[in-house]
Amino acid sequence: MSSHCTFPLVQESQQSTADFRFYIENHTRNPDDLSRKQVRIYQLYSRTTGKHVQILGKKINANGDDGGKYALLVVETETFGSHVRIKGKESEHYICMNDKGKIVGRPDGRRQECVFVEEFLENNYTALVSAKYKGWYLGFNRKGRPKKGSRTTQRQQEVHFMKRQPKGRVDPLEEFRFTTVTKRTRRARRLKTNPKRN
Repeated sequence: MSSHCTFPLVQESQQSTADFRFYIENHTRNPDDLSRKQVRIYQLYSRTTGKHVQILGKKINANGDDGGKYALLVVETETFGSHVRIKGKESEHYICMNDKGKIVGRPDGRRQECVFVEEFLENNYTALVSAKYKGWYLGFNRKGRPKKGSRTTQRQQEVHFMKRQPKGRVDPLEEFRFTTVTKRTRRARRLKTNPKRN
């Protein structure tokens, strides 16, 4: 009886492994890169705008809707490290930072100015600092416009992001927990911990 109950779990595990391999093979440019590069698709939720980073082409802002086609980001991550390149799935332009600290979209992401380093913060947010220009962060103001890298610091809310899955999507490569904290979820937690008594 017990072996009959555990069989579907084993089958599900094998299916997940197959999905994992399929995802890797279909999102990596060259077979030689399989051992060192991972590619994931997710959104970057901006703490300041309550919207998502979207790459329209050369222009980038943080006013994208959840599940919007320009807010879907293809993130190339080196397996051994936190260096990432971020490309718009629809526009096929990469987020880059030039020597003036301006955020721009470029079709070629191989330049060092298109590489960012992930910094995981205590508040469950992630910051992205330029790999080329030390101390310059990817950031957006309250209107969703890019901030100059030279005017950013890690403590500013403008540079804080959350990784989020698009609506209805489950990523087989999910290696971290996607967390969304809103007024509604905070209220739900309070109600759960302090239920009203009749």
